[in-house]
Amino acid sequence: MIPSDVRAEILRRIRDAEAEHGVRVLLAIESGSRAWGFESPNSDYDARFIYAHPKEWYLSVGLEEQRDVIEYPIVDDIDLNGWDVRKALRLFWKSNPAFVEWIQSPIIYAESTSFADDVRRLLPDVYSCESGIFHYRSMAKTNFRGYLKGDLVPLKKYFYVLRPLLAVRWLERYGTPAPIEFSKLLHLINDQSLLADIDTLLTRKRAAPEMGLDRPVASIHAFIERELERLEAIAPASFQRPDVLPGLNEIFNRSLQQAACI
Repeated sequence: MIPSDVRAEILRRIRDAEAEHGVRVLLAIESGSRAWGFESPNSDYDARFIYAHPKEWYLSVGLEEQRDVIEYPIVDDIDLNGWDVRKALRLFWKSNPAFVEWIQSPIIYAESTSFADDVRRLLPDVYSCESGIFHYRSMAKTNFRGYLKGDLVPLKKYFYVLRPLLAVRWLERYGTPAPIEFSKLLHLINDQSLLADIDTLLTRKRAAPEMGLDRPVASIHAFIERELERLEAIAPASFQRPDVLPGLNEIFNRSLQQAACI
């Protein structure tokens, strides 16, 4: 849950961003640990948004040189930044992991026009499970090697390895984009003892501002090592971009038309 005062402040900053940059926000969501469901009490609020300029902004010889992101420094634990709709749709076409997770966030701050519904509807046709598997495998491997290889480890980092590993299992089993909520992935583990250890650790993380260093959790550590070893055997596959440009162009033009009417 996002406290009402924080939600109100995020919405105020989004309105300020619209006025400052002359844009319309089409979708604003929470990303990161609060959307994943394993935030700590002092976790930042990672607010992300997609915006559109007036149509004339895109009719420029120098379009590629124009800035297509809006970024602000973190103030009062609120990290706010956004992408232009054209940039977002081009990244969507490539199965960009961040954008795919943004449009599935369970925490929505603002949603105007049909943009969000349009891209969610097109998601099954755009998304590459192969690309997703290699992204999540790389994420798990990087966090494991970077944080969980010592005699003492930052226990909260287990979740930054477990979530991508379970996302891979989802992709392998269902062949659809994995949900971003950690709780929706846990049924992919059959070991009840391991699930109990994860639940205990999750309860600690949600209660403590900073868990600090401790000895590795043997059961979780063993599971991670087995999964990473299994995934190492998967050979890279070539990724063919799907033929969805007509659909993406429709979403782009419809978003600009609708944004102009707000």
